[in-house]
Amino acid sequence: MARGGMISLILGCLAVFSASVVVADNPYRFYTWTVTYGTVAPLGDSQQVILINGQFPGPKLEVMTNDNVVLNLINKLDQPFLLTWNGIKQRKNSWQDGVLGTNCVIPPNSNYTYRFQAKDQIGTFTYFPSTLLHKAAGGFGAINIYERPQIPIPFPTPAGDFTLLVGDWHKTGHKMLQQSLDSGKSLPFPDGILINGQAHTTFSGDQGKTYMFRISNVGLSTSLNFRIQGHKLELVEVEGCHTFQNTYDSIDVHVGQSAAVLVTLNQPPKDYHIVASTRFTKTVLDATAVLHYTNSLTPVSGPLPAGPTYQIHWSMKQARTIRWNLTASAARPNPQGSYHYGKVAISRTIVLANSAPLINGKLRYAVNGVSFINADTPLKLADYFNIGGVFSTNSLQSVPSAGAANLATSVMPASLHEFIEVIFQNNENTVQSWHLDGYDFWVVGYGFGQWTPASRKIYNLVDAPTRHTAQVYPRSWTSILVSLDNQGMWNLRSAAWERQYLGQQFYLRVWTPDHSLANEYDMPSNALLCGKAVGHHP
Repeated sequence: MARGGMISLILGCLAVFSASVVVADNPYRFYTWTVTYGTVAPLGDSQQVILINGQFPGPKLEVMTNDNVVLNLINKLDQPFLLTWNGIKQRKNSWQDGVLGTNCVIPPNSNYTYRFQAKDQIGTFTYFPSTLLHKAAGGFGAINIYERPQIPIPFPTPAGDFTLLVGDWHKTGHKMLQQSLDSGKSLPFPDGILINGQAHTTFSGDQGKTYMFRISNVGLSTSLNFRIQGHKLELVEVEGCHTFQNTYDSIDVHVGQSAAVLVTLNQPPKDYHIVASTRFTKTVLDATAVLHYTNSLTPVSGPLPAGPTYQIHWSMKQARTIRWNLTASAARPNPQGSYHYGKVAISRTIVLANSAPLINGKLRYAVNGVSFINADTPLKLADYFNIGGVFSTNSLQSVPSAGAANLATSVMPASLHEFIEVIFQNNENTVQSWHLDGYDFWVVGYGFGQWTPASRKIYNLVDAPTRHTAQVYPRSWTSILVSLDNQGMWNLRSAAWERQYLGQQFYLRVWTPDHSLANEYDMPSNALLCGKAVGHHP
């Protein structure tokens, strides 16, 4: 990251990502994915789900740092469809972000080819559908970005690598869930928790060896706690940030977040419970799996290991212990410079308060009193072609205000290379989860009650982790710092999909008047055009 062209930022937490479409000296990986409906019974009852290449969840996208991904997505559903790449920064390339504000949807029986680069990132990420309530039916999967051979990682290479896509699940179909939201009703409580699309599964390893477990919360709304009977979890990475290697009995993973832990199979040879259970819910749901020692002759036994349920203070305390590993290398072998986030002057402060108002008699969700509505024309295309009347840059204020909530297609302007402070203020009784496309950010503070400037006294300005998704506890605040070094139109949204669908989101337009390919790529030649952009040419 660079600020004003004067500071060279090297994020040991893998923060620099420059999404080039054509980079001749880096490998290309070509994929063709076909999206269809299928029938599975993850909780015992057959139901329609979304498959990718016949798989539920979808295929793992496993690449190496700087690989170029060319992925042809064929939509065989009866509805328009898009995939978004959760945590992939799409450096200079919001054209490939795969959300409604940047891309036209892929019509049924049509296709679109995404082209992006896994530039300067290592770690655990996911993809999922950004359209309608498709995420409630599947279509999600893992993105694992591995280091190049010359890049050292701050722990010995594990003997194996397990991916766990964990999330809440509804037996009700996605179209009926969408109808419920459209009618002004909230989603019902989930019917269960799935691990890799199943209620029960098994992971096998050799006694004495250490394995990486990559855990991602791909659910719609529910925070989860993860634990393994009789085994410690050594946290080594969150969303591309190598962390100080604390050891935990269990770890919270909130909606949209990912974490990687090392687990050493150092117990007597038998089978052990793996548990993912809901957090902050009156009724506790769980999914179980089995950790099987390959020399085990003893099946899993004993009670499930107990985990936290509603202890908010416990979760916040744990969150504060997750810190950036300052001794870790980044995704590039070159020296990392002298930049440090805690010493950069903040250019402005934005306070964002979520709410759940009734608008026109129906439930909506809002940010600073504005509930977002999608336009027929992607905002990125409207901006590129200078098409007026698509979005508003003055409807959303940078601090909460009194007054009735309203509907708008809200865009917040920002200047390239600003360094901003964002406070997520949660005055509701539920945990919030906020995600920013195109970036990772330093999560510098959590606190109860109302944020005030005095709250900065408890910020971590030394070794805060970088993440793309941050939780905000009930009646609490979370503070982040963001270096706006990635030009584009970027979605800032609730990761809880009901809230996103009903308006808890907006777009951050990071812009400079200096047109340069060094700042942003031109519109791709295969970009789909829709709405008011039809008939325009690059």
